[in-house]
Amino acid sequence: MNKSISCGSGNSVALKDDGTIEYWGNIGFNQYYPVYKQFIGVIHVACGKEHSVVLRDTGTIECLGFNIENQCDPVYKTFTSVIDVFCGWYHSVALKDNGNIECWGDNRYNQCDLVYKTFTQVISVACGIYHSVALRDTGTIVCWGSNVVNQCDPVYKSFTNIISVSCGNNHSVALKSDETLECWGSNKYNQCDPVYKSFTNIISVACGLNHSVALKSDGTIECWGANTRNQCDSVYKTFSGVINVACGGFHSVALKSDGTLECWGDNDYNQCDLVYKSFTNVIDIACGNSHSVALKDDGTLECWGNNYCNQCDPVYKSFTNIKIQYKDYILK
Repeated sequence: MNKSISCGSGNSVALKDDGTIEYWGNIGFNQYYPVYKQFIGVIHVACGKEHSVVLRDTGTIECLGFNIENQCDPVYKTFTSVIDVFCGWYHSVALKDNGNIECWGDNRYNQCDLVYKTFTQVISVACGIYHSVALRDTGTIVCWGSNVVNQCDPVYKSFTNIISVSCGNNHSVALKSDETLECWGSNKYNQCDPVYKSFTNIISVACGLNHSVALKSDGTIECWGANTRNQCDSVYKTFSGVINVACGGFHSVALKSDGTLECWGDNDYNQCDLVYKSFTNVIDIACGNSHSVALKDDGTLECWGNNYCNQCDPVYKSFTNIKIQYKDYILK
C-alpha cells in the first residue's frame, strides 16, 4: 500500500493532501534542493540511503538526492506507467502496470543486473542494501543483486504461496498465505535462525539491518536476529494491541490500536527516547537508520531520534495536511 511518509538514513519525506511533498533532514547531496517544491500529483514516496523517489499520478517518477552511484540517473525520466517505487541503499526499482520492472542506480553488486528485464507478473518488490526481491502474482519470487552472503541463495526458488516480502541488510523474509515465514540470506547475526519456523499467524513483517519483526494476528509480535543493540530485547514480549511495525537500522517501533507507540532497541542516538510515550493518535510510522517519524490522524507529524543531519529538525512541526493513506485504521 502506498505510504505518506518515508525515511532515508538522514532525511525524511512526507506526502501532502494536495499531491506535493515536504522534505527535511540532510541538506547535502541535493536531497533538500528546492526542486522538490515543483513536484505535483505525487501519490507515493520512497527513500534510499541518501536519495528519494516520488511517484506521480501520471505514472512517472521524480528522483532527487545523492547521485554518485547513479541513484538519480536521468534514465528514470523515460519510465512510464509506473504504479509503485522501492528503494535500496543506492538503487531503486519501479513497478509498471504491466507487471514488469525498471531498475536504476548502483550496479556494483548487480543490483541493476539486466536479468530484471526478464521478470514478468511482478506485483511488489522489496529492496535490501545490495539486493532486491520481486513478488510475482503466482506466489513465487525472484531475487537479484549481491549474493556474497547468500542474499540470492537459490533456496528462494522453492518457496510458494508468498504474499509479501521484506528485506534487511543482507537477508530477506517472505510471508506465506498460511501466515508462516521463509527466511534466507546472511545468518551472521541469526537473521535466519530457524526459530522463525515456529512462528504462526503472522500478518506482516518488517526488517532492520540485521533483525526482523513479525506482527501476529492477535496483536503481539515476534522478533529475531541480531541483538547486539537490544534489537530483540524481550521487552517486545509485553506488547499487545499492535497493528503495525517499522524497523530502523538497530531499533524498531510498534504502533498500537489506541494510537500510541512502543519503541525498543538501540538508543545511542535517542531512537528510543521516551518522548515517543507522549505521542497520541498516531496512524502510521516509518523508520530511518536511526530516527523515526509518526503520522497523526490530524495530518501532522512527530519525529524523534538521531538529529545529526537535521532528521528531526523542528521544521517538521510546521507541516500540516500530510496525506492520510490508511483510512481503515480505527483507533480504539
